[in-house]
Amino acid sequence: MLRRASAPLLRSTLRRFPAATIVGPRQCGKTTLAREIGGEYFDLEQESDRVRLDLEWPRLTAGRTRVILDEAQTHPAVFPRLRAAIDADRSRNGRFILLGSVSPALMRSVSESLAGRMAVLELTPFLWTELKARPMRSRLWLMGGFPDGGVRRPASFPQWASSYLRLMTERDLPALGIPCTPQVTQKLLRMLAALDGQQWNASEIGRSLGLNYQTATRYVDFIEGAFLLRRLPAFHANLSKRLVKAPKIHWRDTGLLHATLGIDSDDALHHHPAVGASWESFVIEQALGLLSALGIQHTAHHFRTSDGYEIDLVIESGRERWAVEIKLTTNPSPHDLARLEKSASMIAATRAILVSRVETDAGDRKRLSCGLDRFLREIAALAKPRAAARAGASER
Repeated sequence: MLRRASAPLLRSTLRRFPAATIVGPRQCGKTTLAREIGGEYFDLEQESDRVRLDLEWPRLTAGRTRVILDEAQTHPAVFPRLRAAIDADRSRNGRFILLGSVSPALMRSVSESLAGRMAVLELTPFLWTELKARPMRSRLWLMGGFPDGGVRRPASFPQWASSYLRLMTERDLPALGIPCTPQVTQKLLRMLAALDGQQWNASEIGRSLGLNYQTATRYVDFIEGAFLLRRLPAFHANLSKRLVKAPKIHWRDTGLLHATLGIDSDDALHHHPAVGASWESFVIEQALGLLSALGIQHTAHHFRTSDGYEIDLVIESGRERWAVEIKLTTNPSPHDLARLEKSASMIAATRAILVSRVETDAGDRKRLSCGLDRFLREIAALAKPRAAARAGASER
């Protein structure tokens, strides 16, 4: 079994809170992770499990067994019962794990009924750092990180990804409340795939679909809430230059992106016009996914001026502000680094990092040119001071 980077965070969360909620896309491994932690499992999409939970509730709340409630957002009646059980004995932690694949619906119920009683964690498909075998890593960018989508079973790609998206448009997104037909949603996904790595323009999307920009934005809100898409907000600074304020669109799983674009092999990917944007989205998701899995508090933005200076990813965590430029090349030029350093100085970044496909890393604490592996190790190092601080606090 592949070890998930967020497992230690989940265990520590359960020691500190009565309940934990794990959100993330359907079939990314939430159930496997929860069952690895341990507990009595109920799938609340199944009527039989709802009945069983109702009958067993007195025993479950009186006993010491942890309870795992999968797809909790499909059964809103459980949340008042959870609140009552937790409030009856606030000294007991680690009693419940809730799982959900539709973030807004679940978080609405959590905020209304369980505020202050529950911590929320996000699980992504497999990350680069979780895959130690070279064959799995070599196909992660092309096939994405879903356990059944190709990273472990390469023969299933891209059919699995296409079926997954069809299920999302026909069942999950309508259940979330998206007010359009599956055909319109599928067209919207194809448009968003073509715009991966570009600035979000609701009016342009709306015109293509015959909608106003408010409706187009609302539709994309649903898609983002289902963990398919990330809109990376623009970084704002007090500069004399005019700044681009629109967010950028990034697909969260490049396997789903490539299936939508009709890319089914490494050769097709490397010759596709969208290959550079895909690499950028891949690196950004690996970075932000790892930050979340390790419990590192952070914010993320992109930065662009009207005269073309840009930073693909600005990470702020504590006193750190990293300017990260992502290039699909094995031979970055001095000009690439000089442009990054100029952009980084505009936002007073503490580090300027150029991530590419170089075989040899170079640089120091202030400036670094490196591959993905080294970049993610630098991100993981951000967790060490926080872990030491938590350990010191527990000793006191």
